[in-house]
Amino acid sequence: MSRSVKKLTGLVAATFTPLTAEGEINLSVIGPYIDYLIEKQNVKSVFINGTTGEGCSLTVDERKQLAAAWCQHGKGNYGQQKCIKGTRARHAASIGADGIAVISPSYFKPINADALRLFIKEVSAFAPDLPMYYYHIPSMTGVALDAADVLNGIEQMIPSFQGVKYTGTDLRDLGQCVCYSQSHNWSVMFGVDEQLLGALVLGVHGAVGSTYNYLGHIVNQMLAAFDNGNHMQTRALQFEFMEVITFAKNLGFDVSVNKQVMSEVSGLAMGPPRLPLLPCPVSKAQAIAQKIKDFSQRH
Repeated sequence: MSRSVKKLTGLVAATFTPLTAEGEINLSVIGPYIDYLIEKQNVKSVFINGTTGEGCSLTVDERKQLAAAWCQHGKGNYGQQKCIKGTRARHAASIGADGIAVISPSYFKPINADALRLFIKEVSAFAPDLPMYYYHIPSMTGVALDAADVLNGIEQMIPSFQGVKYTGTDLRDLGQCVCYSQSHNWSVMFGVDEQLLGALVLGVHGAVGSTYNYLGHIVNQMLAAFDNGNHMQTRALQFEFMEVITFAKNLGFDVSVNKQVMSEVSGLAMGPPRLPLLPCPVSKAQAIAQKIKDFSQRH
């Protein structure tokens, strides 16, 4: 890889995709969205077109338009980093993205880690200078391969490889990813928001998640407390965070609900979800949003 790479660390917001009432992408929201993340949440990196962004429900052209809009509006915004999933690798490189994440195929699934590494290598060939990350999310792909097995030797095949977004709950596998990544200076980013503290203890370098869109300012406090060795404060914040997520899950908390919650908390018009997801009752989103606001006001 020819260019210098800034290691991905800290909080990354997995962004929602703003849609109009008619279900079309609403690019006019991107600028205010960036301002909100930076000014209200102190979150300066974003993960676009992922699960939270309903990337698999968007057309290729829509994903390209969204990626380009985020990269264009993100220029000059305090060095905001943009990592893109679900768009064409060559296009991501051309618009100034800082990285691309590759998810496992989920219809014809790779039978072993070798097959998945070959798939990631093929994608990386279209943007050889763009940092490449493996997006591990077995709950959505149905691919239960250990991420550590996928990482093993991948640097020999993909010089641009820079780490993994680990959205899973197997701490043994996660720990092995962190251990293997240390000698390569890769980033291991954790993707299960309510379990972040356990991942921090294992040595992850940051986190990518949907709740950091509206609770990033509090999780940044948690990261600072952990870095300062204040484990009592770190645990207290994690426990409060868990309480909020448990409340939301008891009401039913999927991407559709989460998207409406973002609208309620931020005041930004995220719009409806894309089918097959259905809009959530506003009263449910408002109840969760109030819980989040109460949590925020305490800190």
